[in-house]
Amino acid sequence: MDRKEFLTFKKPASSTQIKRTERRTTTGLSVYTGTFGKKEAMHLLRRTLFGVKVQDMKDFSAKTMSAAVDTLLNTSTAVPNEPLNYYGKTTADPNVSYGATWVNAPIDFNFNFQRTMSMKSWWWEMAAKQPSSIMEKMVMFWHNLIPISAADQVDPRMTHLYLKTIRQNAMGNFKSLVRAISMDPAMLVYLNGRYNTKKAPDENYARELMELFTLGKGPDSKYTEDDVKAAAKVLTGWNINPFVTPPVSTFTLSVHDTTNKQFSSFFNNTVITGRNTATAGTDELDDLLTMIFAQPEVAKFICRKLYKYFVYYDITPDVETNVIAPLADHFRNNNYEIKPLLEKLLKSEHFFDPLNMGCVIKDPTSHIAGFCRQWELDYPTDTETLYNITGYGRAFGQAVMQDILDPPNVAGWPAWYQSPQFLRSWISSDSLPKRNQFTDLMLFTGVKRPGFTFIADVFKITKQFSNPSDADTLIADAVAFLLPLDLSTTQIATLRNNLLPGGIPAYNWADEWNQANDPGHANYATALASAKLKLQLLYKSIMNLSEYQLS
Repeated sequence: MDRKEFLTFKKPASSTQIKRTERRTTTGLSVYTGTFGKKEAMHLLRRTLFGVKVQDMKDFSAKTMSAAVDTLLNTSTAVPNEPLNYYGKTTADPNVSYGATWVNAPIDFNFNFQRTMSMKSWWWEMAAKQPSSIMEKMVMFWHNLIPISAADQVDPRMTHLYLKTIRQNAMGNFKSLVRAISMDPAMLVYLNGRYNTKKAPDENYARELMELFTLGKGPDSKYTEDDVKAAAKVLTGWNINPFVTPPVSTFTLSVHDTTNKQFSSFFNNTVITGRNTATAGTDELDDLLTMIFAQPEVAKFICRKLYKYFVYYDITPDVETNVIAPLADHFRNNNYEIKPLLEKLLKSEHFFDPLNMGCVIKDPTSHIAGFCRQWELDYPTDTETLYNITGYGRAFGQAVMQDILDPPNVAGWPAWYQSPQFLRSWISSDSLPKRNQFTDLMLFTGVKRPGFTFIADVFKITKQFSNPSDADTLIADAVAFLLPLDLSTTQIATLRNNLLPGGIPAYNWADEWNQANDPGHANYATALASAKLKLQLLYKSIMNLSEYQLS
């Protein structure tokens, strides 16, 4: 299949196909005042959640646009549990009993792999079980923008602390997030901050702090190579101690460069005064961040990143003028607070512009964890089985190019930054069949483990639709639930054949549905099996459409 099809409108009854790249919008940040119904609510939910439940669709469609956005932005940093020892039934951990969390246990290199897998499965489960809140999408956003690699860590507890730092600051202040990450033990390992000393300055983190985390590489980011070197000197002296619980970052004054640091005219020739005190590390870091965040380009850089994540990858000159520039002003005027920034974007006429609907290809976590949340899959209670199941979801995501907590490089996943492919890179001749394989598997056979099958219950979802006994209404509800774009009459007719094969009358499905939901009916067992298969085939047909890959 030609991947360009993913950015093409399906032909309505009375118009021709027009590629989205030829139909970019000039709308701006004025508050959206148009209709807010099921279509608009689903657009908002698809972009801000990993999977939209039927009840989400009903609840948010009944709200005003403003109330819907406010609900999504009402987040909590609390987590229901911590990553657990799922491996204890077969491999005894002397410091952590089976089913208990390892995050507060001493370091044990013998269990680094198991704890890392526990961490990844736990986070994947958080996405698949999220409440109706933008938090998990924001955790993924920041992990992609300011990443570390779990594979590089000397201690999985530091990976856990990194995610905790991301979560605690995800909806807070961006400058505070960058400050915390700059001293984060996992980041000190990942970008060699622990090796950065006055005798051997390491520029790795200083470079990425400017190039990838705050200022970017655009034409208006005119910092110099000498600025990177000066910033590296500011950041000398930091190290980690993994042999305490929890692991901590440390600062050693004797290996810190205490000289003054001169910056270029881009930073107004700022001089950061070298300190020779116990707080020199944090004091000079604060000066560095104050200098960086005084640059207007920081706000523009983050606004562009958020735009590509929540709206569309293509930032045209009109978008730069009508959306990015005023959004960046709003961000700076609110002291780099994330929540007001998201509120401004998500309540805008631009976000709800029809040309920005159904044009984003789902990342693998949205596709896989999103399926599990949308179909309200049940999870096992046994810890080992639970982590085996969530680990399967995580591993399938890795197979289709998104290994969470191990992005391919410090820039994150190419789909969110690499021109000209951007989101198209999620779809290939290898990944698309695997995506379809996953949804087919979850509909028909599920993931089987001793005493448990992880599988979608098609009746559980279908019963929540408005009138499941009416074939046409059922199909319309299913399409609205699963797809961001309308289908052609030909496509609808093909779907209809799943419920009414050979063009049999509509009452046949109504009778079968009613019998399948009446255990006392003489034909109950036969109708149940037949209706289940027809529903499985219907949903398979919908989810094998290219439109299903979009949000």
